[in-house]
Amino acid sequence: MVMGFCVVLSLYNSLPFSSRLARHLQKEAQSQHNNSEFTEDQKKTIAKIATCLELRSAALQSTQSQDEFKLEDLKKLEPILKNILTYNKEFPFDVQPVPLRKILAPGEEEHLEFEEDDEEGGAGAGSPDSFPARVPGTLLPRLPSEPGMTLLTINIEKIGLKDAGQCIDPYITVSVKDLNGIDLTPVQDTPVALRKEDTYVHFNVDIEIQKHVEKLTKGAAIFFEFKHYKPKKRFTSTKCFAFMEMDEIKPGAIVIELYKKPTDFKRKKLQLLTKKPLYLHLHQTLHKE
Repeated sequence: MVMGFCVVLSLYNSLPFSSRLARHLQKEAQSQHNNSEFTEDQKKTIAKIATCLELRSAALQSTQSQDEFKLEDLKKLEPILKNILTYNKEFPFDVQPVPLRKILAPGEEEHLEFEEDDEEGGAGAGSPDSFPARVPGTLLPRLPSEPGMTLLTINIEKIGLKDAGQCIDPYITVSVKDLNGIDLTPVQDTPVALRKEDTYVHFNVDIEIQKHVEKLTKGAAIFFEFKHYKPKKRFTSTKCFAFMEMDEIKPGAIVIELYKKPTDFKRKKLQLLTKKPLYLHLHQTLHKE
C-alpha cells in the first residue's frame, strides 16, 4: 500500500492527482479497522501528508504567490511516505491533520443526504465531473476582456438562515449550468465565511464568472450551493441552494430565494427552503470594453 501511494506521489504536481492522493491518504488515516498496517502515530503522519497535498492543490489553483505550498516543499514528503513504518522524526511542516471528515468525490454527496432532519428536499440532478477536482477557497481570476463582450463579477455579500450561527465552516460553491445541468464553466468554491451574525452568514467575496455573458447558452443559470460541515456525520453537506437566471444579470444589488436540497440543476422540482424572508444577497458588476 505504501509503495502504491509513492508511485502516485511521483505525479504530485498535477492538481487532480494531488487531490486524489489526499483523499486516499486521509481515508487510510481515518480507517478504524484493526488490520490496518499503520499505528495511530503513523496515521497522524499520513493525515499531515494529506493536509500538505491539499495545500499543494490549493496552490496550483491560486493566483496568489505568497504563502503557497511549493513543489520543493512537497518533494520532502516522498521519503517520509516511503519510510512511514520507521519514520520517527518531527514532521517538517507546521500543519495539522485534517479533522475526521469524510472526503467525497464529486457527486457522492447527494447520495448521503436523504437522512436530513428538517430539510428533506425534492429530486435533484447531480452534475458530471467535467472540470478538475477543487478544494474550498479556490477562486479563479477575471478573464481577459474582449471588445464588445461583457464579463460578470458577482459579490456574494451574505445569506440569511434561521440557524446561521450553528453552521460550521460554511462556504458556497458557484457553478454555471445549462438547461441539462451540465457545467458551462469551471466550478468555484468561496473561502469559508468571514463571520456569522444573527440570522446571516457573511462572505463579502467576489466571484469572476468564467465566460463572457454573451457566450452563455440560452436558458443557462448561475447556481450557489451553501455548504457546511456536519460533525456527527463527518462530511460536508449542502444545506440549500439558490440560482440566478440570465434575465437577472443586471448591475447592482439583487436578492434571490433559497431552495431545499438536493440541488436541482435542471430546475424541474423546486421547493423553497422556508417561508421566512431569508435570501442570498448578491451584488453584480458588469465589465464591458
